[in-house]
Amino acid sequence: MARLVVAGAGAIGASIAYHLARAGARDVVLADTGEIAGGATGRAMGGVRQQFTTQAEVRLVQASVRLFEELGAPLFQPVGYLFLATTEAGLGELEERHGVQVALGVPVERVDAGFVRGLRVDDVLGAVICREDGIADPVGVTHELVRRAAALGVEVREHTDALGLDGDLLVVATGASSRDVAAARGVDLPVRPLVRQLADVGPVEALPPELPMTIEETGFHFRSVGADRLRLAMGESEARWDGPAVVRDELVEDWRRRLAHRYPSAAGAPVVRAWAGLYDMTPDAHPIIGPVGEDLYAVCGFSGHGFMQAPAVGAAVAAELLGESPLVDLTSYRLERFESGRGFPETLVL
Repeated sequence: MARLVVAGAGAIGASIAYHLARAGARDVVLADTGEIAGGATGRAMGGVRQQFTTQAEVRLVQASVRLFEELGAPLFQPVGYLFLATTEAGLGELEERHGVQVALGVPVERVDAGFVRGLRVDDVLGAVICREDGIADPVGVTHELVRRAAALGVEVREHTDALGLDGDLLVVATGASSRDVAAARGVDLPVRPLVRQLADVGPVEALPPELPMTIEETGFHFRSVGADRLRLAMGESEARWDGPAVVRDELVEDWRRRLAHRYPSAAGAPVVRAWAGLYDMTPDAHPIIGPVGEDLYAVCGFSGHGFMQAPAVGAAVAAELLGESPLVDLTSYRLERFESGRGFPETLVL
């Protein structure tokens, strides 16, 4: 059997290695130039949602939710994703997405957002929730996948450059660094780093344990972290391409004002920490999955959705590499779509 080297020990790489070993591969190396979950995975929001705008993205998370449910608390909590509309235009978009998602089998419900204790809803025109969605611990989940992989015989190599290892096939799953890794093998991938930042605030008293991930139509969203903190994030009006991944304090202060409006009991909660990381973006915000060169296979460009899609991606990639039929169709994610004009943009990128 071929020796398979997986570059990148984030959630995607860990899932691929685990599913390869689970499917019977016996010569697999998982390598990372840093530590397990030391890159984008360790800086992720930690959300798991099926509420996307394209069938391909919905299917990946639908297939991933089962593993998250199996992991259970504290690694995963199905508190739901609650989307709020506060303008007529936003309500129209919410309803349109709702129709698409229900048609794909996502259990999305229209709700009165007032069921969330402490949430301000007097300006909310409509809301939907998928209660199977939720929040997870990206670092904890990744370490669990690596633990399972190692128990099945995967060789785990931290602080190791996969490009320097002997192997019959190199799987590139290094997030925002994937373009550089592939370039070292003579392949150009349309993956570009985009800076995104997050902040934790607290303590916030009397946070309900069932507080859902709450998303305003502006893109501002927040979730609970532990018993008394909230994690905040929002896309930026001016995209910061190519780094550096540094925090802009003025954005954090804007988010705190938005939080005070939507969740008044958190008004004035101090910043516990703020940090920045990189999304590995593609032109259509969908990943690149498949062969991209001789003995080179790419699994990157997840555009901020890699952690939540990792279980399904790992299983599907493992099946394809071992000559089996993946349960999730990967053909729409091939690199060639950009040359042929078959890109299909995902519009709900948080």
